[in-house]
Amino acid sequence: MASGCEVLFANVHLATMIDGYGELRDAAIGVTGGRIAWIGPRDQAPPADAIIDGGGCWLTPGLVDCHTHIVHAGNRSDEFEARLNGATYEDIARAGGGIMSTVRATRAASDAELLRQSLPRVASLLAEGVTTIEIKSGYGLDLDTEAKMLRVARRIGERLPVGVATTFLGAHALPPEYAGRADDYIASLCDDMLPQLAANGLVDAVDAFCERIGFSNPQTERMFEAARLHGLPVKLHAEQLSDQRGAELVARFGGLSADHLEHLSQDGIDAMAAAGTVAVLLPGAYYFLRDTTPPPIAALRAAGVPMAVATDCNPGTSPMTSMLLAMNMACTLWRLTPQEALAGATIHAARALGRQADIGTLEVGKRADFALWDIARPADLSYAIGFNPCRAVVNGGVLRDPVVSLPD
Repeated sequence: MASGCEVLFANVHLATMIDGYGELRDAAIGVTGGRIAWIGPRDQAPPADAIIDGGGCWLTPGLVDCHTHIVHAGNRSDEFEARLNGATYEDIARAGGGIMSTVRATRAASDAELLRQSLPRVASLLAEGVTTIEIKSGYGLDLDTEAKMLRVARRIGERLPVGVATTFLGAHALPPEYAGRADDYIASLCDDMLPQLAANGLVDAVDAFCERIGFSNPQTERMFEAARLHGLPVKLHAEQLSDQRGAELVARFGGLSADHLEHLSQDGIDAMAAAGTVAVLLPGAYYFLRDTTPPPIAALRAAGVPMAVATDCNPGTSPMTSMLLAMNMACTLWRLTPQEALAGATIHAARALGRQADIGTLEVGKRADFALWDIARPADLSYAIGFNPCRAVVNGGVLRDPVVSLPD
């Protein structure tokens, strides 16, 4: 339709997230074929087959949760209690808990059971205006379970109104069957697991846990080389517990993101800035683990490194299914501005997934994924704690209630 739109969302204030908030008040946004076809002042809007009155709400790009481990079985409230009694994350991991307890539960779960447990967590995110999520594997650590996790992640995108990006995180922890043979496990990931998963279309990106209790810098580099052979982008759990120079490594591979970053050095910041690698901030894990070393926000800001914000939803260190809470935490704990937090949940989060051409801002030609909020100003999204002002969500141009019904 050259002169009109299929659907016009009118009587809204827009936060386009281009150049700050990119505010456009008393505006309208037109949609055709599931894509944004027109943006501008309401009194200049083109004709449309249908007009939806936004009731003066603010309209933003749909939120993007760019770092989750949301597909898993079981929970680890016992470890939460142990930490409050003095145990550290490393203590629990070395004692056979931590990631491995979730690995055991996830290996034991069927596809159907894993999907059943995961869907409510995703629905909680969708109720707060999320339209795209990243889902990592990494609780299988064998081919069958890693494939199962990634299949379930794909199925979530089919069963619920959400875009899903899948990430292979086989290098998350060393499985017990490879105890003392980390190099052999990395070889298995590179030579067997990744090729089969990639051939089956289950992998959008490759991640690793580069840490003293995870995998070394050279082992991580082997994973990245394998990803490159399959044409897959990389990202990294980097500098969460110590500085392993992971940010520099992932930047050298042109990585999408380096995530956590509490112990990030200036060399890592400079490498990320030069490569355009996004810093993904995960305040939920920092809060939950009662960490006291914040990421170097001021230095990242000064270097112009884009900062995304995500939930890191996982059963051991960030059992959080609220992007609004993640945004508030990033502001209160680390002094991001509300504008930076919203950019971190939209434009920069989209870039951390390599999907910035399609989502993350309100621009003509992009997917019509956005959320409508009953708020006075965009800063409200980071301001209120435990309050959800989301009134409606649009996925691919289709208006829906933010609370979704879970399939049987």
